[in-house]
Amino acid sequence: MPTEDPTRKVERLKRVTRRPERDLSGRVPPGQFITERFPVLHYGEVPQVDLATWDLRVFGRVEQPLRLTWAEVQALPATTITVDIHCVTRWSKLDTTWTGVLWRDFLRVLNIRPLPDATHIMAHCDHGYTTNIGLDVLDDDDTMLAWAYDGRPLEPEHGWPLRLLVPKRYFWKSAKWLRGLEFMAGDRPGFWERAGYHMEGDYWKEQRFGW
Repeated sequence: MPTEDPTRKVERLKRVTRRPERDLSGRVPPGQFITERFPVLHYGEVPQVDLATWDLRVFGRVEQPLRLTWAEVQALPATTITVDIHCVTRWSKLDTTWTGVLWRDFLRVLNIRPLPDATHIMAHCDHGYTTNIGLDVLDDDDTMLAWAYDGRPLEPEHGWPLRLLVPKRYFWKSAKWLRGLEFMAGDRPGFWERAGYHMEGDYWKEQRFGW
């Protein structure tokens, strides 16, 4: 009885088991590659956090500055969303799931009222890291202050206990270890922007470096 050529058998199995390719048009920006991993990139050491003394400040061009404890942040209404994220170092990770308080809910529930001249925020983080973001960018249905990823608390290297999530910008704008939100009249560069990263960070325009 004739036997099948092993080479042909392997090729046949490849054809049978090959997964159909996903339609990624409109999801992966130019110059990016998809990864299943979650790379860790940050400046300096992962901070040591004591939740008993941790706080989040809201200050600058707002009617009433606030200081929130961790318990007060956790008491805010939680939402879970699934979004794609894109790093300036060219990796993209699709269908990532985050839980936290949506930006719009954060403003609404705490009655945070920016003054008329407020146009941007500066996100202040542990170790002095900062990044700037326009209020028009934050005013979206998928921006949040996130404390969980994939159903579990954020890992320390990914920003625990709290990070900003701004899916429509390169991922450095989703600042880790968030400790303060400064509302500003006008724009100014944060840590990486002063080091040469773009002020806006729109990945569809490949705004990686420069102003």
